[in-house]
Amino acid sequence: MAMISSRKPSARRKDALRNRSDRYTTKIIKASALLSDTKTLLSRWNTKASVRENLARFRHENLFGKASRSRVEDILAIFRQRYLTDESVTSALVVLAQNRFPAQALDRILYFHSARADRLLHDAVTKVLLPQKGHGITNVDIDEIQRTLSRWVAEGKTTTKWSESTIRRVAQGLLATLRDFGVLEGAVNKRIAAMYFPVESFAYIAFYLKQEQPSGTKLMDHPDWKLFFLTHEVIERFMSRPTNGVYWNTMRRAPSPA
Repeated sequence: MAMISSRKPSARRKDALRNRSDRYTTKIIKASALLSDTKTLLSRWNTKASVRENLARFRHENLFGKASRSRVEDILAIFRQRYLTDESVTSALVVLAQNRFPAQALDRILYFHSARADRLLHDAVTKVLLPQKGHGITNVDIDEIQRTLSRWVAEGKTTTKWSESTIRRVAQGLLATLRDFGVLEGAVNKRIAAMYFPVESFAYIAFYLKQEQPSGTKLMDHPDWKLFFLTHEVIERFMSRPTNGVYWNTMRRAPSPA
């Protein structure tokens, strides 16, 4: 199975992690999951060309079939934020998309990188939906999401002061994006879905996270597993499954981050 390079994290990746804003933005209004468009981009990606050259070609050829140039620019900006800041990640995703990697497994990986790149999306899952699910509540109330967003705005967690209409649009964007990524289900009334987590997705994400956390014990408690509502016990079972042996041996041999 194709994996991220096991080399130590590049300076570019470290810069991307340092520069990731801890404040919430409204980008989710223009984003959504964009799974179909993302797979088009990855499947048509030229590994011999630079990011700039690839994006210029997508603009020129209008490979996404969008009527508006501004919409194309919005999509490309989201792609750059989510998947194009680390060359090793981009290369890995291209290999997966171009070699018939299981679609559902790839969807989980794309969700993982999207949430890592957007603090609002990440925290909506780990700080709102996860505690709710822990109390046995699966129905998602958009009014409650809006109240949470209003509180975060009041606490100064957003890049700018959001109006009530912006808060509602952000809440709608969050729920639509999480539905498209399979975290939620329901066309109108949203509820937390019973997420299927393929072993291929687990292996990729565990390998990726190990570059940041070389300790196997601490890796199982990495906060990003919360994006999938996984407990320590479930992660431990994943790592001990016989079918995971080849992947986990590869992870253990990977060098530690600098």
